[in-house]
Amino acid sequence: MAPKGKVYRGSVKDFPGFDASQDAEALYNAMKGFGSDKEAILDLITSRSNKQRVEICQAYKSLYGKDLIADLKYELTGKFERLIVSLMRPPAYSDAKEIKDAIAGIGTDEKCLIEILASRTNQEIHDLVAAYKDAYERDLEADVVGDTSGHFKKMLVVLLQGTREEDDVVSEDLVEQDAKDLLEAGELKWGTDEAQFIYILGRRSKQHLRLVFDEYLKISGKPIERSIRAELSGDFEKLMLAVVKCVRSTAEYFAERLYKAMKGLGTRDNTLIRIMVSRSEIDMLDIREVFRTKYEKSLYNMIKEDTSGEYKKALLKLCGGDDDAAGEFFPEAAQVAYRMWELSAVAKVELQGTVRPAGSFNDDGDAQVLRKAMKGLGTDEGAIIEVLTQRSNAQRQQILKAYKAHYGRDLMADLKSELSGSLAKLILGLMLTPAQYDAKQLRKAVEGAGTDESVLIEIMATRNNQEIAAINEAYQEAYHKRLEDDLSSDTSGHFKRILVSLALGNRDEGPENLTQAHEDAKVVAETLKLADVSSNDSSDSLETRFLSILCTRSYPHLRRVFQEFIKMTNHDVEHAIRKRMSGDVRDAFVAIVRSVKNKPAFFADKLYKSMKGAGTDERTLTRIMVSRSEIDLFNIRGEFIDLFDKSLHRMIEKDTSGDYCKALLALCGGED
Repeated sequence: MAPKGKVYRGSVKDFPGFDASQDAEALYNAMKGFGSDKEAILDLITSRSNKQRVEICQAYKSLYGKDLIADLKYELTGKFERLIVSLMRPPAYSDAKEIKDAIAGIGTDEKCLIEILASRTNQEIHDLVAAYKDAYERDLEADVVGDTSGHFKKMLVVLLQGTREEDDVVSEDLVEQDAKDLLEAGELKWGTDEAQFIYILGRRSKQHLRLVFDEYLKISGKPIERSIRAELSGDFEKLMLAVVKCVRSTAEYFAERLYKAMKGLGTRDNTLIRIMVSRSEIDMLDIREVFRTKYEKSLYNMIKEDTSGEYKKALLKLCGGDDDAAGEFFPEAAQVAYRMWELSAVAKVELQGTVRPAGSFNDDGDAQVLRKAMKGLGTDEGAIIEVLTQRSNAQRQQILKAYKAHYGRDLMADLKSELSGSLAKLILGLMLTPAQYDAKQLRKAVEGAGTDESVLIEIMATRNNQEIAAINEAYQEAYHKRLEDDLSSDTSGHFKRILVSLALGNRDEGPENLTQAHEDAKVVAETLKLADVSSNDSSDSLETRFLSILCTRSYPHLRRVFQEFIKMTNHDVEHAIRKRMSGDVRDAFVAIVRSVKNKPAFFADKLYKSMKGAGTDERTLTRIMVSRSEIDLFNIRGEFIDLFDKSLHRMIEKDTSGDYCKALLALCGGED
C-alpha cells in the first residue's frame, strides 16, 4: 500500500484473508430487520482498506441489487453516518464531495478548500479534478472561480493545476534568488507583490521551498510565516500559511488542524472526520507522533475525551493506537525536532524590545506631569501610564531624580500611595532597574511560607551572565543577603544545585566545539538512560556532569549538543527530560532547553498560559511584560502569533481590563 521504497505510515491496512462477498453479507445482516448493529458495521468498515471497501460496495450490489452507501445513509444517523459514508468513497470522490459541500449554497467553507488544496499531491489533485467531473458533471476550476475572488482565487487556481515541481527538483541557484524575491515582494516593498508569492509558493517543489524558507530566515531574521501574516490578509493569508505549513511538514499541519478541531468548547466534527478519513491510509502514524510531541497528549486520548458513542469508537479505530501508552519518541517527530534545532542554530535574529527611549526627553517636564496627575483629589492614571510606559528604564531613573529634586518627594512612595492592585505592581515594577526588579521577584519567591519555584526557574534559567551579576549585586544591596545563600536555604537536592550553579553566572559565551558537543551529548544520553553504551561513571558523577553541561555551556554549543543527542538517540532532549525526570528539576532543565532553543517562544508560551482558561495569572503576566519590554518583547509578540494564531495584544485586551489593560497594551507596543 505504500509507494515503492517508502514505509507505509497509515493506520488502516488491507485486511488479511479479505472476502468482499462475505463482508457484504455481514453488512447486509447488520442492517436487516428492525434497527441496525452499529458495532458490527464500524468494526468491519474501519478494519478494511479503502480499496477493499470499494470491492465490498460492488459485491453488495451484485448480491442484493442495492446501493450499500444508500443503505448505510438510511440506517445510520448524524456524525457517525457521515464518518462511515465518507470511508466508503474512494479518496478522490471523498475530497470532491467535501469541496462540493464547501462551495454549494450560500457562503463558502474556505477552511475546507484551503485544507484540501494546500495539502494534496499533484496526483491527488488530478484525481480530485477527474472525480469532481465524474460525480457532478461540472468543472471544478470553474466552480471554484465562481465562488471565490481576488488573490485567494488565483492561488487556488494555481494549486488546482497540480503542477508543483516534484521533490527531486531543487534549483540550488534559485534558492537564494527566490528568498530575495519573496523578501522584496513583501517586507522591502511599499505594498505587496502578491503575484510573486503565488508563483514561488504555488510552483516550486517542497524540498526547494524548505531551502528557500531557511535562506529567507537567514537574510530577513524572521520566518516566512511572520512575513506572510504581516503582508497578506484574509483567506489569501490563511491559504498561504497552510501551503507553508504543508511544505514544512504535512503531518504537523494536520496534527494542528486536529488539535484545533477538538480544543475548547464544542468539536468541529466535519474537520475531524475529513482528516481522520483522508489521512488514515497516508500518514496517520506521523500525525499521531507529531501530535503527541507538540501537545503532550496523544491524539487517541483527545478523541476519547472529546467524542462519544459509536462515533468515538470508529474514530479511535482509524487513529490506530494510543501513543501515551507507548510513551516513546518517534522518527517523524525526531526529524521535526532536529530541523527546529538546525533553524535555531542558523537564525540570526535581532532581538527588539517594544519600549524605546523617548525622543526630546525632558525629565523635569515628565516629573511635573506625574506630580500634577497625583495632586489633589483623585488620580489621573491615564497620564501616569502615558508617561511611564513610553520612557525607557534609564529615562525613568532620571525622572525619579528630577521628581526628588523638584518636589523633595519620593516618586515611588507617591505612586504606591496613589495607585492600587495590578496597575500599581506594574507601574512600580517599571520604576525599578531591571536588576532590582528581578531581585525583588526572586526575594518574593523565597520569602515567607512556601517557595514559588516557577519564578525562580523563569528568571534564573533565562538571564545572561551580565544580568545575573547585576541581580546578585541588587539583591545584596536591597536585602543585605547573598542570593546564593537564600536559594540554598530555601531549596534542596538537585534543584538547589541547578539554581546555585545558574546564580554564579558562569555560562561560557564562546562558540560551539564539535568534538566536545559529541562527548556532551553522550553524557546527556547516558544520564537520561538513552545511550546504547553505558559509561563507567557513577550515577552521581553523570548527574553532576549533566548539570554542568546545561548550566555552564554556551547557547551555540548547547544547540549543537542537542542536535548530536537527536542523531545519537532519535529523541529530542526536551521530550526525554519531560519523560524521565519530574518536579522542579524537570521544569528547570526544560526551561533551560527551551531558552536555548528559542527564548522569545519560551516567554510567549508563559504569557499564553498566564491568560488562557478561567482567571488570569497577573503576577506572571506583569513580570514578563515588564522584564522583557526593552529586551525582546517585539520578538515575543511574533512568536506568540506564530504559536497561538492570535496576537498578544488581542489576548491582553480580552483577558484584562481598565487601566491595568491600558498599561499592558502600551508595553505590548502594537497589534500584530
